[in-house]
Amino acid sequence: MSKVATILARKGSNAVSIQTNTTVYDALKIMSDKNIGSLIVLEDGKYAGILTERDYSRKVILQGKHSSEITVGEIMSTDLPDVNPSDTVERCMQLMSDKNIRYLPVFDGGNLAGIISISDVVTETIIQQKETISQLKNYIQG
Repeated sequence: MSKVATILARKGSNAVSIQTNTTVYDALKIMSDKNIGSLIVLEDGKYAGILTERDYSRKVILQGKHSSEITVGEIMSTDLPDVNPSDTVERCMQLMSDKNIRYLPVFDGGNLAGIISISDVVTETIIQQKETISQLKNYIQG
């Protein structure tokens, strides 16, 4: 059973972060420049939430607001469940499915260790399935 730690080891734990007082426009520019769909939001150096493209579309555009006038702190997601490196990929899939979310913050001993996305979870699942298939082929042929 694959763990969150495996995902972080493969992708790295360097999540891009911004401050709560950053404008949504500036945050979107960072996401575009780095080709990512979420940012960790910090307040006084501590985890405060996550800003996602979904937050922007639902809380700014559809509300008729302007991204240059709204701060990240006003629209970030703060109620996401978190996981730790020893949690299974299956648990992450279940959380993401149950809560209809695409990102999970990862905490290790109370410290932010990274962020995983639904794409990371799917990729890890595919890798694990390929390894299982290879092992079964070797077993059958051996």
